[in-house]
Amino acid sequence: MIKTSKKFENIPPYLFAEIDKKKAAAIAKGLDIINLGIGDPDQPTFPHIVEAMHKAIDNSKNHNYPPYEGTKKFREAVSFWYKKRFDVDLNSDTEVVSLIGSKEGIAHLLSAYIDPGDIVLVPSPGYPVYKMGTILTGGEPFYVPLKAENNFLPDLEAIPVDVAKKAKVFYVNYPNNPTAAIADLDFYKRLVAWAKKYDILIASDLAYSEMTYDNYKAPSILEVEGAKDVAIEFHSLSKSFNMTGWRIGMAVGNKEAISALGVIKTNIDSGIFKAIQDAGVVALTTSTDLIEKNNNLYKERRDVLVKGLNSLGWKLDPIKATFYVWVPVPKGHTSASFCGLVLEETGIVVVPGSGYGPEGEGFFRIALTESTNRIEEALGRLREKNITFN
Repeated sequence: MIKTSKKFENIPPYLFAEIDKKKAAAIAKGLDIINLGIGDPDQPTFPHIVEAMHKAIDNSKNHNYPPYEGTKKFREAVSFWYKKRFDVDLNSDTEVVSLIGSKEGIAHLLSAYIDPGDIVLVPSPGYPVYKMGTILTGGEPFYVPLKAENNFLPDLEAIPVDVAKKAKVFYVNYPNNPTAAIADLDFYKRLVAWAKKYDILIASDLAYSEMTYDNYKAPSILEVEGAKDVAIEFHSLSKSFNMTGWRIGMAVGNKEAISALGVIKTNIDSGIFKAIQDAGVVALTTSTDLIEKNNNLYKERRDVLVKGLNSLGWKLDPIKATFYVWVPVPKGHTSASFCGLVLEETGIVVVPGSGYGPEGEGFFRIALTESTNRIEEALGRLREKNITFN
């Protein structure tokens, strides 16, 4: 048999692929599964976006290859949306590129910057793609701990100077997956200054900026003066508009980084189907009332879940963003053992924090992607099986 590469051998199975296998095994046993695992909205894409897609599919001009960097209409819509939402000016020709979902852009960025042995700063816990993208390019991930006592923000001064001098890219993600932590502009100002000091490219993952509650509005790193000198930002239409399966997103910011990412993409993909980009243009003009209605649904679920878990011994504060709740595991359990117990005993799927990096151990993640009734049922199953934090 032909031997796979060393890089390939260093890649574990994708976290959610493994969870799907365990879920399938539980279903085979006859368990009624309540899936609070993967962060996939359970609501349909907004109807006006679907209608726009229907019309765009019928347009034969959309049936050929799209522009590699994205259609002009889509890039201009991204620029307009950033100006309206964050008061950030973007040149749609040089500071915006379309993505087949932000995940691929986040991973492919490193192909433009990382040589074997180069250091990439990876938050822990953090979205697994940051680490996997690093390994696939031969880079070395250096974990930057996100700790509860620091509100899950990185302690920039705790990053060793010799590491900072060697690092080329630093991934940050606020609002955060998996912790739901948030960052303010003061943090981004410090981060931009720190990145300029060490000549590091900040890769900001802003996929959850519109999924916020209790009057909180998430900022963009690009609101900071001079941020474009050191920052590229990734965004997605997946969560805000219930479009996970459509695979459409964008990268914006530093024009050199946008150009470099564009070069990688022209050599490995052929862009997004133009009809999807037409629908994306419509999505970016969606009324904030529709997004707020979506968020109110998650807020209701959040309140039911947090109240219910606190009645079982946890002491959780309501999240202000994302649709994830980051929960400590009871004493005597690892993340994996507790999540396994919950699945086997109750049929509830939750995600072990260890899958998000070393500092994720001791926690598990719950996604608010089932109805309020199903969340209440899940809480009832935990109570019935005496699965508590006490």
